[in-house]
Amino acid sequence: MFESKTCSHPNCNRSVVSQVDNKNGTLSLSNFCFIHSPDKEQISKDILQYIEENEQIVGLACSNMNFSNSNYSGKKFFGCDFQNCTFENLSAENNIFRISIFDFSTFIDSNLSKGNFQYCSFAGCALSHFLMTDSDLIHNTFNGIIAHQSSWDNSDLYNSRFIRAKLYDTSFYNCNIKNVLFYNALLENVSFKSSNTREAKFER
Repeated sequence: MFESKTCSHPNCNRSVVSQVDNKNGTLSLSNFCFIHSPDKEQISKDILQYIEENEQIVGLACSNMNFSNSNYSGKKFFGCDFQNCTFENLSAENNIFRISIFDFSTFIDSNLSKGNFQYCSFAGCALSHFLMTDSDLIHNTFNGIIAHQSSWDNSDLYNSRFIRAKLYDTSFYNCNIKNVLFYNALLENVSFKSSNTREAKFER
């Protein structure tokens, strides 16, 4: 799990953002969240460059950052904090994510297909034209998401959670949804064609 500490700015309870040591390419925690960082532009530049230059990223803390118009395909992320981030026109295919958190982030026109996600959380995310197709998605949380015109087609979602999710014009074609919880979810024009719906749980 990622290390966390609270921003030093008065009355701020956000988690701090990582800082990159450009001499040896290592990460450490700064004293401020991204919003209160004295030099947000440099922090953002360093973190974006760090992701681009490394195949494996461990313990990165970057909540409240913008990752739009980026391509991070083929990366491996372990214990990273992407809460309250913005992802627009993101391409991140064939990635591995373990114990990483994306809670309350926004994904627009983004592609996370062919990924391997385990023990990750997307709770409260807003998803529009979002793809997570052809993926292994074991033990993940999508509670409270709002998804429009999105797709999880051909994915293994075993034991994941969509409790209180709001799903519109969205597809789970040919998915393994065994033990997936859709309790109190709003499903409007959602397709589960060729998926094992009898093994999912839609009511308590």
